[in-house]
Amino acid sequence: MSQDLIARSADLKRLRDEGYDITIRSNHIVINEVPYVNSNRDVKLGTLISELTLNGDIAGPPSTHVALWAGDQPCDQHGAVITAIRHGASSQRIDEGLVANFSFSNKPSDGYRDYYAKVTTYVAIVTHPAQAIDPRVSPLTFPVVEDKEDSSPFRYVDTASSRAGIYSITKKLELPKLAIVGLGGTGSYVLDLVAKTPVNEIHIFDGDVFSNHNAFRSPGAASIDDLRAKPRKVDHFCALYSRMRRRIVAHGYHIDATNVDQLREMSFVFICIDEGKGKKVLVEKLEEFGIPFVDVGMGLYEVDGSLAGTVRVTTSTPTQRDHLRKHVGLNEAAGNDEYSRNIQIADLNALNAALAAIKWKKLFGFYKDLDQEHQSTYTINGNDMANEECSGAPTCSHS
Repeated sequence: MSQDLIARSADLKRLRDEGYDITIRSNHIVINEVPYVNSNRDVKLGTLISELTLNGDIAGPPSTHVALWAGDQPCDQHGAVITAIRHGASSQRIDEGLVANFSFSNKPSDGYRDYYAKVTTYVAIVTHPAQAIDPRVSPLTFPVVEDKEDSSPFRYVDTASSRAGIYSITKKLELPKLAIVGLGGTGSYVLDLVAKTPVNEIHIFDGDVFSNHNAFRSPGAASIDDLRAKPRKVDHFCALYSRMRRRIVAHGYHIDATNVDQLREMSFVFICIDEGKGKKVLVEKLEEFGIPFVDVGMGLYEVDGSLAGTVRVTTSTPTQRDHLRKHVGLNEAAGNDEYSRNIQIADLNALNAALAAIKWKKLFGFYKDLDQEHQSTYTINGNDMANEECSGAPTCSHS
């Protein structure tokens, strides 16, 4: 990812131009083919790794002086450990096939001004003993650079995952296609959360116009000009999140029996629509297709001048489906009550979306899932969370 990033960043480009084998992997700078000496006085090749701090789409000053190393513990020409940079010894998975074994620490009084200074400092310390044994070795290998189109769904690098050291865990969410059916209050917040994950394609389905009431229960801040334009919800949110990522696919219509087959290729689906709006056919077809999904909902009502009620997340997977009809109404007439009140509040929409996104991430191994609950209900007035329909424990937790 990229040669474009390297070319835009003067310090990274200088490293490449001088002959260093530099790549960007999992939001880390990786310097390959670095000669060093091990404890047996053998000259070997290791890999120097550094976190990558970005200012937009170019490299900024390094956020830490610490560097990582994949290889044996570097030693001097006599086989003694180079204590000047010794810091720690523990395995850290950076990317597929790349595991750091050691960390280095060499901190200048004013830090490193850029990555050129950081990389050349560490490389010189590690390589000097190897060149004392074999003057022919060099970290300047001038590799052939293949310029590939960036396949990342993001328009700029996700440094949040690499800074937290969870990039390999985040990769578990690299699903080919994911769908969000309904971009009302909860569905729009689901999009906000999913857009910040490495899902390759996000398909959004909704046939409604983005109106004033939507602006008060959706992420972001719509302008009055946005509302006057009367965009479809899918177009409004596609434009908003396309600033951050590629491959958000807008479908400006509701899902029904005539088009539900479009969901057949999805890896996961969020159902964020009210009862009685085609939910029955949607649920039945997703079950037929063998696709895991979550259905969200909330029921709010007024009591003595305050609001009370519940927020619900119901999960359906190929191994556990039967419970859904106990918790989710699939009556097609349920949404036709002209006297019903559909109370929604932004914070509860956001909470509903967050609980749904957390469950999705549990299903794909991002979060640990002890209970493997398939039904969660948050009760507002008691601040209670109840888990039901568990497959991972004899009983579910309730707190």
